[in-house]
Amino acid sequence: MTDLLREALARFEEVFARARETEASEPTAVILATADGEGRPSARTVLLKGADERGFVFYTNANSRKGRDLDENPRAALAFFWQSVFEQVQVEGRVVPVSEAESDAYWASRRRESCLGAWASDQSAPLASREELNERYAEHERRFAGGPVPRPPHWRGYRVVPERIEFWRPGDHRLNERDCYERTDGGGWRRYLLNP
Repeated sequence: MTDLLREALARFEEVFARARETEASEPTAVILATADGEGRPSARTVLLKGADERGFVFYTNANSRKGRDLDENPRAALAFFWQSVFEQVQVEGRVVPVSEAESDAYWASRRRESCLGAWASDQSAPLASREELNERYAEHERRFAGGPVPRPPHWRGYRVVPERIEFWRPGDHRLNERDCYERTDGGGWRRYLLNP
């Protein structure tokens, strides 16, 4: 890991730690933007479940719209905005699946009800009625009664491997501070300022 990438990740951890202390709702919430093979964009909120030198991790149903997008076009952008600290971080990069062991470990940490919900939901597919979803949930409750809820084969983690990390802070007269770290073609990193 280069010194500049280490610096960018340390800055992310610092602002993320402040947000975790002050954000009233969900400090791990982040907007995930993907595009399908035709370039049609889509954005939604996911929860960050890990960040280190390897990248930024979230989990989802691989059959969902975002999962299909990532199969066709394995690149994504993340946009964090924490109202409590009034700062934003953007991350862009390629996306790779996390290992099966990592997915299993995170799955084992989830509440049982959330695991059952992952089995019940055919995420992003049309739903005839809420009753249908509730019935599927009850079916899986019976199916796994008295035992562990295994991880579905279509449920996994994804890691956004950063190629660009931008930090934004407000400035006087809308002269906001924008500081960008970007991977170079040679594999190193550079840091530069952007106009607001």
